Amino acid sequence: MNTSFPDGAGPAAPDGSYLLAQITDLHIKAGGKLSYRMVDTAGALQRCIDTLLAAPQRPDAVIVTGDLVDFGAEEEYRFLRGILQRLPMPVRLLPGNHDHRATLRRVFADHDYLCAAGDGDAPIHYSVEAGPLRLVAFDCTVPGMPGGRVDPAALPWLEAALSAEPERPTLLMLHHPPFYTGIGHMDQQGLADAALLEAVVRRHPQIERVLCGHLHRHIVRRFGGTLAMTAPGPAHQVTLDLDPQAASRFRMEPPGYLLHWWHPAHGLVTHAAVIGEFGADHPFFDASGKLID
Repeated sequence: MNTSFPDGAGPAAPDGSYLLAQITDLHIKAGGKLSYRMVDTAGALQRCIDTLLAAPQRPDAVIVTGDLVDFGAEEEYRFLRGILQRLPMPVRLLPGNHDHRATLRRVFADHDYLCAAGDGDAPIHYSVEAGPLRLVAFDCTVPGMPGGRVDPAALPWLEAALSAEPERPTLLMLHHPPFYTGIGHMDQQGLADAALLEAVVRRHPQIERVLCGHLHRHIVRRFGGTLAMTAPGPAHQVTLDLDPQAASRFRMEPPGYLLHWWHPAHGLVTHAAVIGEFGADHPFFDASGKLID
């Protein structure tokens, strides 16, 4: 795994385009133990990496938007680190509510950005370059709690980070989505005081996306004058049930990730991609150029 980011997270393509893959909610257990006695999260991450490496265009960098492991244990992070070693491109990590900041920092000590705003159990805020893009991570997790919260004391850091490069297209990253989704049991563990964050985002129009995890689904909403979205998980997905009283459940739906494609002439385009092997590509037209009927 390439853990260094000299001069940003890899160069842009000759046409100025850049590919950033977003994966999230890995929930890795030590030794590959199954989650909920049935979900092979380590195997799912391996298949996700297989898909990324086999793609027609490999991502220039990968971000992981939280819940890297299941219980924040050191052996889980060490197991995760071994799996991520397969990725030849740079990888950026941020914590979710299942993570433990101090342990994450200790196991991934060569990821210098994790200590940019402090060490130990301090929140993990950072800003880095990724080719033509800028990545700003804002840690809103609350240790020991499933939900997140925007800390007013952290907002000056975020404001300064965003003000430093107002012309550079920026992706703001946090684990909990700053909006209600309609999935009641997940909204109960959502992001408190999200309006404080929205006010900051609205002042910085260079923010192309607010990228989140936590929901194990791809969900999109307008937020602060831009788009905020969650990514699907590489393993299990939270059941799509918009009844406010729906039970807390998951399903083994097709797993996925998001691919964010930047082009200087077209801006940022986000693709929802599916993990897995689905056979060969098939032509729409025959050799003479006629549509196959």
